[in-house]
Order: sequence, then structure tokens, then C-alpha cells
Amino acid sequence: MLDAQLLGRYGTVPVPRYTSYPSANLWKPQDPAFARAAFASAGARPVSLYVHVPFCRKLCFYCGCNMVVTQRQQLGERYLAALERELAQVAALMPRRPQVVQLHLGGGTPTWLDSAQLARLTQSVARHFPFDRGIEASIEVHPPVTSFEQIRALAKLGFNRISMGVQDFDPQVQQRVNRPQPFGQTLELIGCARAEGMKSVNVDLMYGLPLQTAARFADTLDQIELLQPDRIALFGYAHLPHLKKHQRAIKANELPGPDERLRILTLAIDRLRAAGYQTIGLDHFALANDELSVAQARGTLRRNFMGYTTCAQSDVLAFGPSSISDIGGTFLQNAHEVHDWADRVERGQLPVVRGWRSSAEDDLRRELIMTLFCQLKLDTIAFGRAHHLDFASKFAPELAALAPLEADGLVAWQASTLEVTPIGQLLLRNVAAVFDAWLPAVAARTHAPAV
Repeated sequence: MLDAQLLGRYGTVPVPRYTSYPSANLWKPQDPAFARAAFASAGARPVSLYVHVPFCRKLCFYCGCNMVVTQRQQLGERYLAALERELAQVAALMPRRPQVVQLHLGGGTPTWLDSAQLARLTQSVARHFPFDRGIEASIEVHPPVTSFEQIRALAKLGFNRISMGVQDFDPQVQQRVNRPQPFGQTLELIGCARAEGMKSVNVDLMYGLPLQTAARFADTLDQIELLQPDRIALFGYAHLPHLKKHQRAIKANELPGPDERLRILTLAIDRLRAAGYQTIGLDHFALANDELSVAQARGTLRRNFMGYTTCAQSDVLAFGPSSISDIGGTFLQNAHEVHDWADRVERGQLPVVRGWRSSAEDDLRRELIMTLFCQLKLDTIAFGRAHHLDFASKFAPELAALAPLEADGLVAWQASTLEVTPIGQLLLRNVAAVFDAWLPAVAARTHAPAV
């Protein structure tokens, strides 16, 4: 298991999360023609649809997402009208209707919208991008602002997966991060979702929050075992108050130190594995019969901006403020602020403001990094053959840079296959970073520490 010495050597190093390659902080401003050309090339491949709903009722102090804290329902109406126009704009640019394999509503808190608004949103998506009711349709919810009536309405709309933040059930930790969420309320909402036929329930946990200790987090893990979610995401809190000003409400002296943070992480991993969860890639866990576990075993697991996914080889079409599309390796990011995004759409413009067109070299390294993230191993000879290159020559500097990681037990060689060890899995971002040709050009302050 990861010890304090390795944590000090690797865990504090700022490295990307690799939901994309290159990382988003490298992307450049782009004009509308760039976006139009990208959307005009879409449709031949299956697509996953993502809709960003940025609104929240309260501010969670740890949050790193793009969100707007508001009670103003008229802002929601403007958002929905602009979203409908954006969907129409993109659909009109595409030469063919794509096969839709996934729909995800993220936030923010999508259930900030009421049931009628959620129906309007879903129907607007389906009007321009029809999908079968059996597709993977998921939504992020926050139990204190989600009613049973909303869950029933979502099920009728075809949603069959639900994800919710828990972070920590300790009342004092919840108070410090401004996120009260009673265990009983969460238990009842999950029960309602399952009664309505939701196939999969995911919960998010977070380590490194103020006042957390391993002993106190053990109580939260007891409660998680009672909930028995199908999937669990375990994230480390990234304290970046220079980038997220609201994180200044968190007192740095109340955050667990590196040693305690490591104890919380290792406790959580040990407990989840003992409870029957399989480790998926970097920070996800799933029961053995869950689709993510099956996809990992079959070698079809993939990673994108929505996390780990079973939808292999699909493009991502994303809508709403700050959302990111991925069309054959061309990345497009919308305007970040909701009014700026809506203004652009209302003027008849595509709201894309930044992007990146991947080169052949980018595509090569992206496939390599994502293989490590999803399969935790890389057959270098097979990879070389698939890309018509001599792996040892092409990646000679990277193979030399792996030597210290191998000495520290993060990776191991089995003949020509590079394998990430159980210790290395906790530091997977460090392993992948060895193959990141762009990393030296990125300011370290824009990335969170590896652990």
C-alpha cells in the first residue's frame, strides 16, 4: 500500500486528471468556423449526449464545478429556451442523424429544475437527437433538493441511472462544507430510485475535507455499505482557492494533513474492496456485475469528460455553459458563464469559445494514456504494431523516465507488457503523466495534486 514516503514523492505533484488529452488548460480560443466544421463532421459515429445544468440552491464550499447559486426560476426559463436553440443549431449543422448511445445530465444540480422543466429539457434533446428508451440515461441529483415526484417523473422520461453526491455523512464535516445531507434522506431517495426501476445508483465520496479523520470517515463507510450503491466514485478534495474563490471559506488548518489524508484514502479502498467492490481505473469502484466491471473485464472500458463509460468509440456532443464536446479528437468548449453562453445562443451564434484539434501525435498519446487508465496495462509490442511504430524507439525518453517509478513499485514489466501495480493505481495520474508531451507547457497551479 502507498506509504508516506511515496506520497511525499508523488502524491503532491500536480498532474492532470486525464479526462482528455491534451488537458483543457492547453486549448486555444477558436472562432465559429472551427466549431461549425467540427459539428459538420459528426454523426457517422455513435454519440453520447451531455447537458450541463449549472444551477444550485446552495454553495458547497469544496465545489470545483461550474455552477450558479440562485433561486431565480426565471433564469431557468431563459436557460431552457437557450438550450433548445443550441440543440437546434448543432443538429442543423450535422449531415446525418447520429446513433445516440448515452444521455447524461450533469451540474450543478439538474434537479434544481422542476419536473415539468426536466421533461421540457429531455423532450427538447429527443426532438433533435432521438434516442431509444433503453439507452444509458443518467442524471446527477442532490437529495435535499430532489423529491420522490421528480424521481418518478425522471423514470417515466426514460432515465435509468442516478448519481448523487454524498462526500461525507459526518454532520460536522457537512457543516464545514455547507452541505447538510442526512443519511435517512439519502437512503429514502435511493430506495425510491430503485423502486422506479433505476438500474444503477452511483454515490460520490470525497476525502481530504475539513475535520475528516480516518476514524470518523469509517462511520460514513458503514453507512455506505447500508446504502449498497452499484458504483462509487472516490475523489480527493483539491484545495485551490486561487482558482475557486469560494473555497476560501474552508479553513486550511482544518484540512487533514498528508498522513491523515492517506489514512482516509487507504481505509476507504480497503473497506470498499472488502465490501465486494472492484476497482475501476483511478478512482471508481463498482460491484462485480455492474456494467463498468464487465466492460473493464472485456477491455471495452473508456474514459471521457463524464468519467468512466461503457460507450466505447462514441463522440460526445455537449450542451449548456462550459460543456465540452469531443468529436473525433476535436474538442469544443462552450462559454463558461451562463449569461454569456445564453447571449451568444440568442444572437444565433454557436457558444463555443475554446477548442483543440488533435494531431496524429496527440491521438497516439491519448490512446496510450487512456489504455493505462482503463486497462491498467499496456502491451507495448501490440500497441506498436497497431500504430506501425517501434515502441522502444518512439518512447525511449518515456521508458527511461519510467525507471524510477518501476523502482518505487508503481509499475512492473511482464515481458513486453507494462502493468500498473496496486500501488501505482493510486498514483495512476503520475504514471500517465510520463507519456504527456504537453505537461511541461502547463502551469502546475492549474492541476490538483495526484492524491
